[in-house]
Parts: sequence; structure tokens; C-alpha cells
Amino acid sequence: MRTVGLIVEYNPFHNGHQYHLQESVKIANADAVVAVMSGHFLQRGEPAVMNKWARTEAALRGGCDLVIELPTAYATQAAEWFAYGAVSILEATGVVDAFCFGTESGEIDALRDAAKLIAHEPPAFQELLREALEGGVSYPSAYSTAIAAYLTAIGQEDAAGFPFAQPNHTLGLHYLIALERIKGRMLPYTIRREKSEYGQTTVTDHAIASATAIRKLLLEGGELEASRPLVPSTTFEVMQREWASGRSPVSWSNFVQPLLHTVVTHTPGQLAGYREMMEGLEYRLLQALPKLDKTGFETLLDALKTKRYTRTKLQRALLSILLHHKKEDFTADKLAAGVEYIRVLGFTGKGQQLLRRMKKEAKLPVLLSAARPPVDSRYLELDTQASAAYMLAQPGHASAAAMYRDFTDRPVILE
Repeated sequence: MRTVGLIVEYNPFHNGHQYHLQESVKIANADAVVAVMSGHFLQRGEPAVMNKWARTEAALRGGCDLVIELPTAYATQAAEWFAYGAVSILEATGVVDAFCFGTESGEIDALRDAAKLIAHEPPAFQELLREALEGGVSYPSAYSTAIAAYLTAIGQEDAAGFPFAQPNHTLGLHYLIALERIKGRMLPYTIRREKSEYGQTTVTDHAIASATAIRKLLLEGGELEASRPLVPSTTFEVMQREWASGRSPVSWSNFVQPLLHTVVTHTPGQLAGYREMMEGLEYRLLQALPKLDKTGFETLLDALKTKRYTRTKLQRALLSILLHHKKEDFTADKLAAGVEYIRVLGFTGKGQQLLRRMKKEAKLPVLLSAARPPVDSRYLELDTQASAAYMLAQPGHASAAAMYRDFTDRPVILE
């Protein structure tokens, strides 16, 4: 059974995701789909609008055969470590033959060539990156600038003109860098994004919109019905159930009080110990609070944002405070050591066949529940803590039982 891997958040699973899934199956000539999906908290430092079990169900009903959780330690990181964790897990399953990601251009050659050149960051590239960062720009912008400068310096001016700075190109490049670093055997493919750009906030097509635009409809307008044309009917059914139950929607507004509680009970030195807190951000945060006219999350972000402190950077920093993610748990050495387990969130009948193969061929222990882990993993602890924090904040549905679903729930099974 030939299998293609996808790296996803599905927040929520929409028509564009279904297109990507179907095209990935075609381009990889695959018989089955394995998705590695972020859990309750996501790469841009924000909570998922629905919990991971609901999103798993939507993914399975949308065409995935096996859904694996990307540990929180990697799911909430910038592109380099997000990509490294996801690609490592797909490779570790032992059953994924190829993986496919979306890009703005649909072209992979320039990305693959650049990945081979900079995967191990030659000194000249490191120096160019350092110089770009000193210019005060964001890390993604500095990274793409350094790539172009490095390719120019080694006589590859044509390659230097590729738009590496576009968001999906940046992420795709890091997927390929990760594949180089782990010496993976999977074949990489890319397909072109259609009809909506990454992060686009408005709906401009009758059927396809970015996840960002759909979440804006759901969270700002509170319009569940308005999302119906933009998501598969199976996703809409899951969303209707989750909204009706009071479990969704979830946003940063559900976490403001516990976040502020942690901030105001910490000294600057204690805040500086959390991941992503750097360059004096702890002082800026503490100085901003007394000046706020209200304690909403957007108000706080507006008070903190600068050219250097982008929205995404700030959200990741605030998330690290909320989840008590200390810097010592996220060193480069620890992250480079890789994932320690494969946590299964759900599967179909075909996915169950893949699971049987994985039990023989996977390079890591396979977990169906956190109740009896075969490994003593700090990252699994962080996952279960993040789950408890998320479930406690569900609007109108927080309970002690919900907090510990990681230990009591089995994977979602779609017959």
C-alpha cells in the first residue's frame, strides 16, 4: 500500500484542504493518506478553534486514513522545528513513502536545491543570517534574505531570485531541510495553492477560502452558517455538533485570564525563563499591562506589537507563558534529538492496516493513549498538560473529565 504523508493543522478542515489531499494522492500515486496534525495549540501560537479529536474526525471523514499528533513541543514552533518534528514523525512511521505540501508556485526544484546547500548551515550562510537579523527584521524575513545572499555569493544568481520569503515556500523549504538532516527516504512533492493565499483574511471565492478567513467568520462574526460553502459537508456536521455542545469555538479570548494571572504573579526574571521570551520582551509586557484600558487579548497584542515583535512571535511567547514552557525544555539539542513516540489520534479501516505495519516497522513506540506510555517522555507530559489547559477553557463545557481525555479516550475510529 503506497502512502502519502501530509503535514496539517486543519483549523478547520476546509475545501482547500480537501483539494490538497486529493491532489497529493494523485501526484504521489498513493493508496492511503497519513496526516501528522498539530494538537490543541498551533504553529502561529494560537489555540485551535475545535479540539484535536473533533478535528481528527473531520480529517478522517475528509479522506485521511490515519491521523498522528504532532507533539506540542514542535507544533508551536517556528518553521524550522515545526517542520523538523513533522517530517521526522512521518519518516519514523516506516509506512509513509512520500509527502506533499502546498506552495505558492507549485515548483519544488529550487526549494530542494537550496535545502541541500543550506541544510547544515555552512559558516558563510550563518554569517549572512546573523547580519540580516541585526537589521531588525523578523526571523523568516532574515532567513530568506540570507538564502538569496548565499546563493548569489556561490554563483547561483538565478536560484537566488526564487521567492523564498513567501510563507508556504518558507515552510516547504524547511520540510526539505528537515528531510536532508534526518537523511529521510520519503519522496517530497508539492502542489500549488489555488484561489486563496496563506493567511488571507477575506473570502474571495465561493468555495475555497483560507483557514484564516474561515476562522474570522467563525470567531469575529460568530457565523457558523456562513462557513458552510467553504468546508466539506462532513466538516460542517462536526462543527455543528461541537458548536451545539458548547465545546467550540475556542480562541485566545478563552485564555486571557489564566495568561494574565501567570504574568502578574511572575517577576521579569521568571518570565524571561519561558520559551520565546527574549530581547527584553518580559519588561515590555509588564510595562504594558497597567496602561491597558481593557484586558482583551487583541488589546494586549496591539500594545506589544512592533516591527521586531510580530503578531506570530508575540503569540508564541504568550503561549509559552500560558503553558509554562521553559527554555530548558526546548533547547536546540533537545529538539534535534527528535520525537520520542508516535501518538495516534484516529484511523479508518485502511488506517488500521497501516497501524499493523507500523507496529512492525516504525522506528518509535506507537501510542494509542497517554495512559500507559511505553516511554518516559517530557514531550508527552507537555502534550497532556496542553490538552488539560485547552479542555478547561472550552466555552461552556469545561470539566475534570474533559481535562484528562488524553488518558481516557481511545483514538477516533471511522468504520
